[in-house]
Amino acid sequence: MVSRVFIDGEAGTTGLQIRERLVTRRDIELLSIPDHLRKDASAKADVLNSADAVILCLPDDAAKESVSLISNPATRVVDASTAHRVADGWAYGFAEMDKAQGSAIAHATRVANPGCWPQGVIAFLRPLIQAGLLPADYRISVSGISGYSGGGKAMIADYEGKGDGASVFAPYGLQFAHKHLPEMKSYSLLENEPLFMPAVGNYYNGMLTAIPLDLSRLNKVPTGAELHAAISDHYSAISDGFVEVAPLADVNRSDELDPQVFNGTNGMRLHVFASDVKAQAVLIATYDNLGKGASGAAVQNLNLMLGVDAKTSLAA
Repeated sequence: MVSRVFIDGEAGTTGLQIRERLVTRRDIELLSIPDHLRKDASAKADVLNSADAVILCLPDDAAKESVSLISNPATRVVDASTAHRVADGWAYGFAEMDKAQGSAIAHATRVANPGCWPQGVIAFLRPLIQAGLLPADYRISVSGISGYSGGGKAMIADYEGKGDGASVFAPYGLQFAHKHLPEMKSYSLLENEPLFMPAVGNYYNGMLTAIPLDLSRLNKVPTGAELHAAISDHYSAISDGFVEVAPLADVNRSDELDPQVFNGTNGMRLHVFASDVKAQAVLIATYDNLGKGASGAAVQNLNLMLGVDAKTSLAA
């Protein structure tokens, strides 16, 4: 069976990446709308309602508008914007978040694709809180670095225009109101928003998130082995996932902690480093902000919704 799929916003960074992953598939017919009709609400509504599945790669307000144009109950939606990530009636599109999440996505009519930054955070904290190793009211801080493609067309143009003169490490979000904070809090099962300090590097794509933990503040201090075991147990119970857990390593540095190591794939690797003597740990995730962090996740979610192998047209 061939499924009709419309990428609304296919000319953007995320849309182009999704189209590249889908264009050669024989089980999908990609729908399009002529350039001169893209702002015609009636023409767009016709395409949206004729599709089996729609992937929205739009700013938040435009994504909400497109959803409002869908009257066909059979049309299913994956929204890559921020608009519906904590909205009622939308399944959160991080398939490895829980054992049942892939099934929830597969049966949903509306799926909110996750933001790039929250996935690395949720991947660690949700299993640890569920296992009782971290309390929900634990005060979390998160830092990391992402390629400049995460900032969209304007940032891409700015960085590529500056070339070697662009900043190699540019912190942002310094008003502490990053748009990804609500989903970080909600799906990590935290009672408070994390203290989040993201940064952009002078490279196109790939990211690394880091969560330092002062475990000495806890009534019961988990060991590094216990943290690692809880995370490993969580992902070993999930089939067809793209998240892997690195072996627990007692090292001072690692070449594996490269934000670009998973570029071009939908993979994510989780690392746990700990000192039981000092009761300290750091949790580090590496993945592609355009892969698992955006377009790859959208295709994974689409695959689940269409009932095909979750790994179809995705490199792990």
